[in-house]
Amino acid sequence: MPEYLKNTAQIKFNRNLCNGCGICTQVCPHQIIKLKDKKTVIENKNKCMECGACSRNCPKKAIEVKKGVGCAAAVIAGWIRNSEPACGCSSNKKCC
Repeated sequence: MPEYLKNTAQIKFNRNLCNGCGICTQVCPHQIIKLKDKKTVIENKNKCMECGACSRNCPKKAIEVKKGVGCAAAVIAGWIRNSEPACGCSSNKKCC
């Protein structure tokens, strides 16, 4: 998956709230979220498209995402290429 604008992703994770359920790892279209030692780890914030799927599906509200540059970059790239947004979402992972 592409990296978006470096150091701009608005994703925050509160390790103390995480229960290690792993739902966030299942819904992240770019698979930047992993489980390590039964807790979530965000591996590369620059690949986060800020779709919010992780925060909307976290039962403990341990992840907060402010939508921003990732989805916008995907939509703009789609306009430039005259194609669908290149955000990595598939029909089985609705995120944008």
